[in-house]
Amino acid sequence: MIATLPNATARHLFLHNHGLIAPASGTGKGGDLHGVIADLGFVQLDSVNTLARAHDLILWSRRQQYRAAHLPPLLHRDRAVFEHWTHDASAIDMAHFPHWRLKMARDGARLAGHWQGIRRDDFTQKVDAVLRRVADHGDCTSSDVGEGEERGKGGWWDWHPSKTALEYLWRSGQLSVTRRDGFRKVYDLTERVIPPEFLNARFTEAETIDWACNAALDRLGFATSGEIAAFWDVVTVTEARDWCATALARGDIMHINVQGADGALRKCFASPDIMDAAPPATSQRVRILSPFDPALRDRKRAERLFGFHYRIEIFVPAPKRRYGYYVFPVMEGTQLIGRIDTKRDGNTLQVTAFWPEDGVAMGAGRTARLVAEIERAARFVGSSQIDYAQGWMKEKS
Repeated sequence: MIATLPNATARHLFLHNHGLIAPASGTGKGGDLHGVIADLGFVQLDSVNTLARAHDLILWSRRQQYRAAHLPPLLHRDRAVFEHWTHDASAIDMAHFPHWRLKMARDGARLAGHWQGIRRDDFTQKVDAVLRRVADHGDCTSSDVGEGEERGKGGWWDWHPSKTALEYLWRSGQLSVTRRDGFRKVYDLTERVIPPEFLNARFTEAETIDWACNAALDRLGFATSGEIAAFWDVVTVTEARDWCATALARGDIMHINVQGADGALRKCFASPDIMDAAPPATSQRVRILSPFDPALRDRKRAERLFGFHYRIEIFVPAPKRRYGYYVFPVMEGTQLIGRIDTKRDGNTLQVTAFWPEDGVAMGAGRTARLVAEIERAARFVGSSQIDYAQGWMKEKS
């Protein structure tokens, strides 16, 4: 008989693994901050900055004392994390660098052909020259290469060839991001960036697959083989499926049914001791989350587990847009209670609207906790004033 993990327990366990159950205490810098990133596995870096950049909001939601200036030293000075690709550019625990060689090798082989088909000109003709430029003259940004090349005016598909070569050399592991100037990547030779103990460590493909699957399941708590593969985006779905079959036969993992928010059961893999796990008590703090928070990155999983349908409505024309252009999920305890449209404008935090989820009553106590979080967010982003739009508290989503 397959054991069933009730929805309330599944939410609790999942959020505990993602650092969203305990109070948001801690220094939020140095070793404490490194520990948060190591526990999460990675933190997505994103340039959108309506309230705060995604990575800063992710870290602040777990450490109230965190400030944006605390992350760069971990990458640039301490080399406790490195920047590379998961589903997007991310800050990753440096201990994982040796395992990332598999992803770098695979990305290098895949992107060499794929990018030639979607990028203008032929970036492969610039790779050797760009690599020599970095080797001979030191770190550089995309503005330091490609002299005489037409600068594109579009998005990532319209890079000039030498910029594409820089990104290719980074994705394939020959270059690394040594720091960011503003939000612009600064690249250098990988051997000049990564500490020797991680640079020189080597694992076989089988060892990396085993690590990636184990480490993903540890952080997810329960997952399908597809979700395990998707967590780091290092191994293939087939490799994850084969790993699950082998681990299941050995008794290292087991099948369980996980109850969704709608009561439906979904068969997942989990550690044999999952039913005995006793996560700590839940903090009832209201938290404003980043749309790219690791707990919500898998939109389908978030909908199954929390009943929370969330999409950033970037391409929806204004008359048909249900919410603001860029709204933030809001969590209380283990429940997603709504979404808020807020942004920083100079010294003022503007709160345009809060939409509670269906069935969520915004009584006096819950509203007070939401306002307290808005006030914390204002302090976090350096806003001394909060401007609440008339009718900002909506009656329903």
